[in-house]
Amino acid sequence: MPVINRIAAFAEDMTAWRQHLHRNPELGLDCHRTAAFVVEKLRSFGISEITEGLATSGVVAIIEGQGEGPCTGLRADMDALPMEERTGVDWASTVPGRMHACGHDGHTAMLLGAAKYLAETRNFAGRVALIFQPAEEVIGGGRIMVEEGMMERFGIDEVYALHTDPFGELGEFRTCPGPIMASVDEFEIAVKGVGGHAAYPHMCRDPMPAALAIGQGLQTIVSRNADPVASLVVSLTQMHGGTAMNIIADRVYMSGTVRSFDPALRDLAETRLRALAEGLAAAHGVTAEVTYHRNYPATINPAAETAQAAEVARQVSGRVIDDLPPEMGAEDFSYMLNARPGCFLFLGQGIGPSVHHPEFDFNDAAAPFGASFFARLIETRQPLSA
Repeated sequence: MPVINRIAAFAEDMTAWRQHLHRNPELGLDCHRTAAFVVEKLRSFGISEITEGLATSGVVAIIEGQGEGPCTGLRADMDALPMEERTGVDWASTVPGRMHACGHDGHTAMLLGAAKYLAETRNFAGRVALIFQPAEEVIGGGRIMVEEGMMERFGIDEVYALHTDPFGELGEFRTCPGPIMASVDEFEIAVKGVGGHAAYPHMCRDPMPAALAIGQGLQTIVSRNADPVASLVVSLTQMHGGTAMNIIADRVYMSGTVRSFDPALRDLAETRLRALAEGLAAAHGVTAEVTYHRNYPATINPAAETAQAAEVARQVSGRVIDDLPPEMGAEDFSYMLNARPGCFLFLGQGIGPSVHHPEFDFNDAAAPFGASFFARLIETRQPLSA
């Protein structure tokens, strides 16, 4: 059973919606114009039960089916990234320093397409909760919506999401049971010493050698503290210090991320990072202040729901990989999967520039596959009684 004919018939509408969103990117929790556009479309589809303002600018809309049944949540993220666009397309961002470089404009258009079809047909029992979420890229809008009681408020029993995939062929779905994306933590290290003239290092306490030692030492967390067969990445991504060639700085700032699938590894990494930074600083006669932020947890797909989602994907596409190796990127849909069972899947849009690249653009040809998946999922999971 391929792409739904009715959805294919309004594919040009989804393209228009998506390109409008691409021209008008918003960041973080401040997705108010995007949310207003979403609400306008939902109302035009005949959907009246719409709640706005979750996680500042999030939207949840309910479509009532026919008769009693469960409530399934379908989620799309709405926010863009703080990047300059270099696609050269006619619908490029009109906002300097912002662009939809992760396909969230496409995610929103696909869910709107599914909403239009489901509102027309209502060929399912129970209810559908359409979740349009801000701030996936930062802060964790999914976390905020869960903490605000979204699941309980709308009686959501399961929750599903798609993410565009520029490493997969057009229409190819990829997922796996268990961990599919990693947790991500962020750390900051301020190495503090006593600055002065570069000609007189003996009169200073130079934080630079300590910072270099800490940077090297952090790599031993993976190579000498973690189980060699476990998945752990410690990335030092920033180091800033000094203002001139003849001045010894009084401090060096360092930061980076830690990624894993195992909560015990998160604990290990934080403990060792603190010990290394503070110990190596002390050995060099300076101090280190460590700030460690626990951010998105690992995205973990329950086995039963993942198998059923993969089967629905086969009905839509026929091209399904259901044993995808886990990836070390992170996704705040993890908070929703921690609260309710469901599945996170990637949808191939054809090989091209990576997400978070200034030349990335969502492939509108993928939208009918995603919208059809969401629609078939509801009709399969919540069938009408015979």
